[in-house]
Amino acid sequence: MGLWREVGSVRRRLIKKLKDLLIQSKKPKWDKDPPVPPEQPPARGSDKVWEPAELAKIPVSPDLRVNRRLLVEIMGADANFVLREFAVGPQKVPVVLAYVSALVERAQLNFHVLERLMLQYPAGMPVSLETIKQRVVTVAEIKGCDNFWQVVDCILGGKAVLFLGGENQGLGLDVRGYEGRAISEAETEGVVRGPRDAFVEDIDRNVMLIRRRIKTPNLVVEKTSLGRLSRSVTVLMYVKGLAAPELVQEVRERLKRIDTDAVLGSNFIDEMIVDNPYSPFPQVVATERPDRVAAALVEGKVVFLTDTEPFALIVPAALATLLQSPEDYYHPFGISTAVRWLRYIAFFISVMASPLYVAVTTFHQEMIPFRLLLSIAAAREGVPLPAVMEALAMETVFELLREAGIRLPRPVGQAVSIVGALVIGEAAVTAGVVSPLMVIVVATAGIASFATPSYELAIPMRLLRFPLMILAGSLGLFGLTAGLLGMLIHLSGLRSFGVPYLSPLAPLKFSELKDVLVRVPLWMMRTRPDTSKRDWYRQAAGLKPGPPPEEHS
Repeated sequence: MGLWREVGSVRRRLIKKLKDLLIQSKKPKWDKDPPVPPEQPPARGSDKVWEPAELAKIPVSPDLRVNRRLLVEIMGADANFVLREFAVGPQKVPVVLAYVSALVERAQLNFHVLERLMLQYPAGMPVSLETIKQRVVTVAEIKGCDNFWQVVDCILGGKAVLFLGGENQGLGLDVRGYEGRAISEAETEGVVRGPRDAFVEDIDRNVMLIRRRIKTPNLVVEKTSLGRLSRSVTVLMYVKGLAAPELVQEVRERLKRIDTDAVLGSNFIDEMIVDNPYSPFPQVVATERPDRVAAALVEGKVVFLTDTEPFALIVPAALATLLQSPEDYYHPFGISTAVRWLRYIAFFISVMASPLYVAVTTFHQEMIPFRLLLSIAAAREGVPLPAVMEALAMETVFELLREAGIRLPRPVGQAVSIVGALVIGEAAVTAGVVSPLMVIVVATAGIASFATPSYELAIPMRLLRFPLMILAGSLGLFGLTAGLLGMLIHLSGLRSFGVPYLSPLAPLKFSELKDVLVRVPLWMMRTRPDTSKRDWYRQAAGLKPGPPPEEHS
């Protein structure tokens, strides 16, 4: 009986199991639980704000799925970001190529990278990053990327980053291809005689223009990135052995202190490294001429170049340097000296003409010759405004016309400046609002300001005329003298990276006056300026040219 009882129990269990299987097989398909899809990265990146320090802590993974997911989360919001997946070699090793299509040159990417990897991989060679770097890709610059901050920095710098399955490093391949402006003539520093090339917005081409002029291994080119978001490439250049080491170190320290979101041009650097940020006078020399930069480098100065900016910054700066033109060194020394003195005279006229006229005509009529006084009195007869208000109004109109001419398209701007000045000046004189002599004085001061070689120096001098005119109209020559004295005191205390702004005039250095008040012949400029602390002599002695000695029979 016990045996039959056990057999019956087993039979019942089997029947129940069969019934459960039959019921399970008859369940409709829609009643099954749907499979859980694998987790996918968001299509347009995550909303997370990525910091450089955080990205630097994330290493490159040997698993391509992990790298791909992180790249999509970090760069997915950029519609131009591309992830190209393919296989390499007979082993079909998976590869991921990441780049921003707007920053690379596709012809280089296709020929030097994709075609080499997909179609021309060497037979019998192992698939590894070292083999790809040494034997396969044919790009000029390759950079290893160990963490994702290096990866992102390469991608945003115009490089393509290659990830290979099983490797915990990426390769940054230089296939950059920016569209840029061709090298053309300088617009703000034109010369009659001299080189015609000027800087462009590509920093590598700007460095090339300087390298063509200074072919020495002692030319140091240091690259750094400024701006948390912009990551603007900035180049620091100087000649080793000529630039004072303390000057170079001070420049580096001031650059390191720049901590801001974006550095979009050289002016962002200018305002953050100068000695006196409240001074209206420029404390760096801005130029778009490579020959001027080369001349500054051989004098022991330091130069900044910023990517996307067609200007270079030269430090330290001095007032005498800002009044010099590159053309001074492409003409005979006698002509250059005469033109330089004419430029100095124009500089003082641009500052003094209007305030001096206001002071003399308002308070010091006894200083004017009698016949000229009669002419001035006759010209001012019926003018309702005092001289100071008349000068302020005309100077304001002149500055408006100048600003309008700059902002409008070039053909229209020139017409507006010329026609506007003629029409407004003639109409104002005809209506009796201003005197003809005031129009002449203001026009002369405006034309003289155009003779200043540095645009950065011409702007503050134009604006300083207004407070000088107010002082001259209020206190006469005493007020004008007080204003000029205050300006001189400010300039005397101004420094540019520790160098006096009025050097070599104050403090006086006779050895350096050979290129300030006059432009002596080049064969006499044997010594370098004081900014160079080493290698004092720039050329050998006895270079004065002359006819060959006569041969006596």
